[in-house]
Amino acid sequence: MIEAIADYFANIPSSHRSLMLVGGIAFFWCLESAVPLFRFRYNKWRHAGVNLIFTLTTIAINFSLAFLLLRATEWAQANHFGLLGWLGTLPIFLQLVIGLLLLDLIGAYLAHWVEHKIDLLWRFHAVHHSDHFVDTTTANRHHPGESVIRFAFTTLAVVVAGAPIWMVMLYQSLSVLLSQFNHANIGLPPSVDRGLSLVIVTPDMHHVHHHHEQPLTDRNFGNIFSIWDRLFGTYAAAPRESLVYGIDSHPDAA
Repeated sequence: MIEAIADYFANIPSSHRSLMLVGGIAFFWCLESAVPLFRFRYNKWRHAGVNLIFTLTTIAINFSLAFLLLRATEWAQANHFGLLGWLGTLPIFLQLVIGLLLLDLIGAYLAHWVEHKIDLLWRFHAVHHSDHFVDTTTANRHHPGESVIRFAFTTLAVVVAGAPIWMVMLYQSLSVLLSQFNHANIGLPPSVDRGLSLVIVTPDMHHVHHHHEQPLTDRNFGNIFSIWDRLFGTYAAAPRESLVYGIDSHPDAA
């Protein structure tokens, strides 16, 4: 089973990756209408149009720099560099678990944490937080500068992990879908959300991060796995009804 997954993602066509992105947005967009967390008073199509412009710039940057990820993984594999190489021969399931965890730690959690701690990087990341109507389209609302920063951390993660290309492509696909999921304006049953949040980042968990005031803005940095926030003490919970999206330094942003 895992071997088949590895073979698929090692040769995944760009069209399939695009379909995952578009299909994920479409699915969660519809789900938001069925089980909304908040009933926003906004023009949903206009809001999506703004965020989709940012999505297109993110896609353009990631595709134009994709060759660097390929070179990084080829170099790591050829030189047996990275944690997976240093651990020796492991069952493919353990390789997958360790690799995805490490890619998520460096490529998502660490990158996100750094963007909140370094003023220059925060100025790029503030574009993401300035959305007052967080929904699934917010997931890819990134300043082009942030897209480059995130790509650099992902490349670093690939080298440190020594991840093969199939694992990198699988990680990126999961990252896109989970980001759309945890930004989506959906209200899961609280018990379901709490249960899922023991493993992955859920809407309730990530929406806390989009609260407009400290200290909650500096909590819940994870993207795929919730373990990092719990492990490093950056996890926080808050009642859904208490959340106000945006950032207090940009009260009129949309």
